[in-house]
Amino acid sequence: MEDNTAKDLFSNLPNEILRHIVSFLPNESAIETIFLSTRWRNLWSEALVRHGTKENITQVVAGFLQRFEELDPLKHPRKLQFHFGEDRIVMATIANNSKLFLDFSPWKKELIEIQYELQFKLSKMQSFTSNISVKTLYLKSISYLTSGVASTIISNLEHLENLVIIECSGLQSLSIDSASELQKLTIRDCLQLKSLHLRTSKLKSFQISGPLPLIRPEYHFNLSDAMLDFRLGPSCRNFKTRDFDATLLTIKNSQVLTLCKWTFEELIWPSVSPIAGSFKFYKLRELWWIDSYKDEYNMDALFCFLKLCPALEQLFVTIDPESYWTESTNSCLMQTTKCVELKHLKLVKLMGFTCRKDEISLAKCLSHLIKGKPPKINTSDGNCWDAEFVQ
Repeated sequence: MEDNTAKDLFSNLPNEILRHIVSFLPNESAIETIFLSTRWRNLWSEALVRHGTKENITQVVAGFLQRFEELDPLKHPRKLQFHFGEDRIVMATIANNSKLFLDFSPWKKELIEIQYELQFKLSKMQSFTSNISVKTLYLKSISYLTSGVASTIISNLEHLENLVIIECSGLQSLSIDSASELQKLTIRDCLQLKSLHLRTSKLKSFQISGPLPLIRPEYHFNLSDAMLDFRLGPSCRNFKTRDFDATLLTIKNSQVLTLCKWTFEELIWPSVSPIAGSFKFYKLRELWWIDSYKDEYNMDALFCFLKLCPALEQLFVTIDPESYWTESTNSCLMQTTKCVELKHLKLVKLMGFTCRKDEISLAKCLSHLIKGKPPKINTSDGNCWDAEFVQ
C-alpha cells in the first residue's frame, strides 16, 4: 500500500516539478526518463507553437535556439511548430549532440512543384547568437517558398560541421560555399537535382543518393568517405566522362566508397584505362558495389575495379535489378587492367542475389585475386561460406 501511495504521489506531480527534478540529472540520464512511462515521454515531446508569416521564420527559429538550454533540456521545449501561410508549417527539433532538424513539409501535397535553386553560404560571421552551437543540421522538404528562409538560417550557423538535405522536390541547382567547418555533406532523394556546385576545402564525407547531377567541386579536397549511389542513373543524357573527372579526383583517396557499376563503366573507366598501370585507389579499405542484373550476371566491371584497389579489406556487393543499366561498350575491361592481388581482403558480403550459381561463380573468381587467407563470405540468404566450399 505504501509503495502504491508513493507511486501515486509521484505520478500526480505537475509537469513543471517533474521537469525541475529532471534538470538535476546528467543529460544522458535525463534522456533515459522517456522509457519510464508515456507521461515522461511526453515531457520531451511537448512543442512550442507559434503563428506568423514566412518573414518571421528566421527570427522565431533564432529565438527558439536562444531559449533552449542544453544542460537543462526540459526547461524549454525542444520542439517548435511554426504555422504560416495556408496550411504550412515549419517543424524545428533540437536533438542531442548539437543537432537541429528543420522540416518544411507542407500539410497538403503540392499540386505543382515549382523548380528552384538553393545557395548556401556558410561564413564565420553570425547574425544571431544561440545557447547551443549547431554542428549538425537536417533540412527536409525545402520548397521554392522556403528556400530563402533555409539559406538565411544556414548562413548564421558558424560551427556547422554536418549538413543533411533530404526530399527537396523541385530543387534543380544547389550551391554550397563554405569557408567555415563543414566536413560532411549528405544529399538524399532530391530527384530533380541537376547541378551541384561545391566551394569547400574541408569536406571529408560526401554522401549522395538519387540521380547523378553535374558535380562541380571548385576546390580540391580529399574525401575519406564517399557514397555515390546513382542507381537512378544520370539526371540528364548529355553527361561526358570529363564532367566526372573532378569528382573522380576527390574520391581517389577515399577509405570507404559506394559506387554503382554503370558509374564506373561509363564515367570512370574511360579516364583511368589509358593509365591503368598507375591509377589506383590506394587507400580504399571498404567498397560498397551496387550492381545491376539483366538476363545474366556479368562481373567484369567489378573485377576490373577490384584490381585498382590493392588495400581493400571489405567488399559488399548488392544486386539491384532496378538499378540504371546501359549496354557496356567496354569489352576489354578485364584484359587491359594490370592485375593486382588482394592481399588484405577479409570479408565479402553478397546481398540481393537470387541465383546461387551467380554467388558461387563470383566467390570462385574472387579466390583467384586473393593472396593469403581466404576471406569470410556471407551470402544473400545469411549463410557463411568457408574456403573449402569456395574452392
